[in-house]
Amino acid sequence: MQLSEELSWRGYVNQTTYKDLSDIDNESITFYFGVDPSADSMTIGHLAGIKMADCLIRHGHKAILLVGGATAMIGDPDGKKAERDLKTVEEINSNKRGLVAQYQSLFKDGSVEIVDNYDWFKDINFLDFLRDTGKSVPMRQMLGRDFVSTRMADDNAGLSYAEFSYVLIQAYDYLHLYKDKQVTLQICGSDQWGNSIAGVDLVRRKTGGEANVLSMPLIINQQTGVKFGKTEEGAIWLDPRKTTPTQFYQFWINVDDSSVETYLKIFTDLNKEQIQELLEQHQQNPGARIAQKKLAEEVTSWVHGPQNCKIAINVTQYLTGEKFLNDVDSESLEVLKAEIPVVSTSSVVDALTEAGLASSNTEARRLIAGNAVSINGQKSTKEQFEDSDFSSNRLLIRKGKAYKDSALVEKS
Repeated sequence: MQLSEELSWRGYVNQTTYKDLSDIDNESITFYFGVDPSADSMTIGHLAGIKMADCLIRHGHKAILLVGGATAMIGDPDGKKAERDLKTVEEINSNKRGLVAQYQSLFKDGSVEIVDNYDWFKDINFLDFLRDTGKSVPMRQMLGRDFVSTRMADDNAGLSYAEFSYVLIQAYDYLHLYKDKQVTLQICGSDQWGNSIAGVDLVRRKTGGEANVLSMPLIINQQTGVKFGKTEEGAIWLDPRKTTPTQFYQFWINVDDSSVETYLKIFTDLNKEQIQELLEQHQQNPGARIAQKKLAEEVTSWVHGPQNCKIAINVTQYLTGEKFLNDVDSESLEVLKAEIPVVSTSSVVDALTEAGLASSNTEARRLIAGNAVSINGQKSTKEQFEDSDFSSNRLLIRKGKAYKDSALVEKS
């Protein structure tokens, strides 16, 4: 496929300033994608934009990845929330280091250039900025933003001049990169369309040149109905200290059937034929979750490396009863112990309560009587473990179907 065809097929295209998206097929360009260091890690919401950047790189285009050290000093406003709490310079610097490390990990071949907009903003004189840049950005354009009208209509929220000026700062980023790095395309999520268009307009007004924007739809978690983002409850982080590789793998393996095709296109490099074959295999045996397992393996290997992915697969197989604990390797065992509670008892009731799977002995017995407890993946209604339940003096107990509601029991 041509790049424009692949971008459309993978679901990366929402809005664009290109009159014809196929124009992107005809010449080599430099583009940029930016993330503000409002946290020390990106989420899988950012990963979609990074994967879009990776697609452009594979087709021969040059990537500039921006860390917004300057814009993070203000915070990107939206129409739902009040003023963001300002982060300290120390927090922002720490967050920047985290994001840079993740960029470098995701693009190990050094195929990208990483920049920080604080580097060009830190020495700009305020009056010069207003005279040279602010004079070229119409108030009509800034006041027309949805978040402005929403926040101004809320007496309790309001909008500070600092957050109002965010669009001006981001627009200047595009102008700077256009002149300094010959950047002619910004890629972004659809929620950044207005900020990006302001940059296109500023480039045109200041240089007479042509710059473009390509936005992708926000990725919605079909199971929760909310976008993938760090401010949403249950965010899936790229940092293994925030979301372990096993938790990361299990997120992908648990996506619903209605989402798996979309995610395979967006988050993997698998081509059209490979994805179609996976979906056909999945339809023949949905319970095997072939498509989800391939999705989880591809994304986890990319973000956390093949070895961590292998361990995540092993741990998940132990948790689901696909593998038994008698052959667990030491590395997988340590990860398993870090993922779930570990207790030592011969009583099923005590195991459930000590592991926090039941709030009391009464609830534990109710779960057992209700056939809601599994030992090594098999439903059980007994209240005492038997010697045959243990493999290498260990067993797994689970409440219900969720992996996270499991515990490792060591023979007392």
